[in-house]
Amino acid sequence: MQEASTQPVISVRDLIVGFRDRNVLDRLSLDVRSGEILGLVGGSGSGKSVLLRTIIGLLPKRSGTIEVFGQNLDGLDDGPRRALQRRWGVLFQNGALFSSLTVLQNVQFPMREFLHLPEHLLDEIAATKLAMVGLSRQDANKLPSELSGGMTKRVAMARALSLDPEVVFLDEPTSGLDPISAGDFDALIRTLQQTLGLTVFMITHDLNSLHAVCDRIAVLAQGKIVADGPMSTMLASEHPWVKSYFRGERGRLLEHSHEPLPG
Repeated sequence: MQEASTQPVISVRDLIVGFRDRNVLDRLSLDVRSGEILGLVGGSGSGKSVLLRTIIGLLPKRSGTIEVFGQNLDGLDDGPRRALQRRWGVLFQNGALFSSLTVLQNVQFPMREFLHLPEHLLDEIAATKLAMVGLSRQDANKLPSELSGGMTKRVAMARALSLDPEVVFLDEPTSGLDPISAGDFDALIRTLQQTLGLTVFMITHDLNSLHAVCDRIAVLAQGKIVADGPMSTMLASEHPWVKSYFRGERGRLLEHSHEPLPG
């Protein structure tokens, strides 16, 4: 796997996020290092997507600090914040494509918001992004309703890459895919990360993905990060949830049978 820098691209400290009288994240701290693929795992409802959405500014926090590229998000005006947002891309759970837009138009959507380019250039850039994720020009005019699950995820990835980001947030990128499609998408994530030098923050419950592509894993439970490290750290942990997840029946099967992806 690609050697990651120790310099954090994302630094979260003492983050509290809640709804009504309940805190979902309770003084959570986490770093995401430059050039790594970090896999975030936790039980259903543990707050994984809440953390991602708070980092990118879609949910408010109650307290704590979030720094991205060394900038505290609290202190940014609209202009600098928009400039920072151009440096990351997001693949939302289930793709979140606009159903009334074609594949090409979905990929162009962030470009139209941030860039001022003639139509033919937008078409060329979007076609290039689609090619990067393994889709053809023939796919560009399809609507989301005409796509398979794997193709939907690839279009969403192309859209996440449309502004040439340095960081990509992936929310359950292989959920809903059959094992072969999920494995292909894992390989795509690794290839794109290595080719483009991306930092990847990936929420997943897929043990195959955690084994195959993640440089480091962080486990979210009780509102905090309770384990953090490579797969060997997860397998040695005595935390009850971590032990059950990584050393349960499925985890033991994967540990003995998994072959790393080429790269």
